[in-house]
Amino acid sequence: MKRAFVLSTLLVASAIGCSKSGPDNPAAPSGGSTTAPAAGGAVVGLSISTLNNPFFVTLRDGAKAEADAKGIKLLIVDAQDDPAKQIASVEDLLQKKVQVLLINPTDSDAVANVVKRATAAGVKVVSLDRSVNGAQVSAHIASDNVAGGKLAAEFLIEKIGGKGNLVELEGLPGSSAARERGQGFHSVVDGKPDVKVVARQPADFDRAKGLSVMENILQGQKNVQGVFAHNDEMALGAQKAIEAAGLKNVAIVGFDATADAVAAVKAGKLAATVQQKPELIGKKGVETAKALIDGQPVEKNIPVPLELVKQ
Repeated sequence: MKRAFVLSTLLVASAIGCSKSGPDNPAAPSGGSTTAPAAGGAVVGLSISTLNNPFFVTLRDGAKAEADAKGIKLLIVDAQDDPAKQIASVEDLLQKKVQVLLINPTDSDAVANVVKRATAAGVKVVSLDRSVNGAQVSAHIASDNVAGGKLAAEFLIEKIGGKGNLVELEGLPGSSAARERGQGFHSVVDGKPDVKVVARQPADFDRAKGLSVMENILQGQKNVQGVFAHNDEMALGAQKAIEAAGLKNVAIVGFDATADAVAAVKAGKLAATVQQKPELIGKKGVETAKALIDGQPVEKNIPVPLELVKQ
């Protein structure tokens, strides 16, 4: 009797063992909706400056689509334009053992130390759209912001007939995008005898701030023929302020070619926007991360082309 009980117990245990399914059991039945392991367990972190901006939402979506296609687990964190929050969330990603960190800095200087901590821990770092100052990264993927600023300036000067007063709405102080777009813009407009930048103020890449900053500028200076905003959100805010002030024929040029901005160009509310390709930046970020995980060489600087979307 005792012998029969032992035999019965062994048979039950064997049946349970054979029917067990899960990630540790390669013999699991194929009839369920199990997810394949992520590229041999590949885990990539993506730290974005803010998801309150359509440009970075599109960048995230491009990265996510590519990660899904490649079977990579992508952990995404939103810094909400707060450098301290970005540093804390990157440290959290490092605790989760990401193999590659894709980072779109809120502040190019502020993230240097946490990037150094990542590389010291053996984590490869790739910067997206905005560079990292003071720390080495494996690759930087971005459009040429200096060239984009030049493109905007050249178009704006042509649009106003080679003379007039311009306003510049600057991006988030400390970000490489703001610095480089401004640099490209001023390399064209500075020294032009008939063109004057009568006001330049930060509006932090934010639509509401673009509106309020432009309103304040117009209180003291209404003789404005053109506006260059370092991104579309500020350009759209400035357009509302200009419209409310009753000004006509003010040429406004944005940067990013978000869906709202392209629609505004088609409607004649914006004169143009410099088109980056955020979805492609996100896609290339994940492609580069996969190459690094596989031990393949990558280019230090990976450019994404620019175009001008105009009326």
